[in-house]
Amino acid sequence: MSVTLALTDQDKLTLRVAAWGAVSLMSAAGAAGSAHKVATRGSIALTSATGTVGHVLAKAPKGVKYGKTVADLADQVLPALTASMTLLKQQDPAEAGNFRSTVIVAIDAAAQPQKGEASPTLVEMARKITESLDAA
Repeated sequence: MSVTLALTDQDKLTLRVAAWGAVSLMSAAGAAGSAHKVATRGSIALTSATGTVGHVLAKAPKGVKYGKTVADLADQVLPALTASMTLLKQQDPAEAGNFRSTVIVAIDAAAQPQKGEASPTLVEMARKITESLDAA
């Protein structure tokens, strides 16, 4: 059982930017024509989360400007993933694990190939996301 977390509005925004941004990164790295499918699969995983993390991630962040390039997006999202894990580990390690597994499920769902193997671009983006989660 998780304790109630004391998350500020800014904390919640950081978690949302991190998780929803990870799905956006996977979508941006998707093969031509499949970005929508990648985003849909990842979004379903995020909205299926439970616990405090599930309540926070039930809504995508509003009004966030991710930039014009994948590099701009990564500059915001990858540090937000690390910051989210740091914040959650300090308050409730179980919820930190829940957040990490939720993001991993979302990127795994997003990377699920239609045929054959996931593209090298998706695999590399998933590696960068996982590395950022584990940097905390």
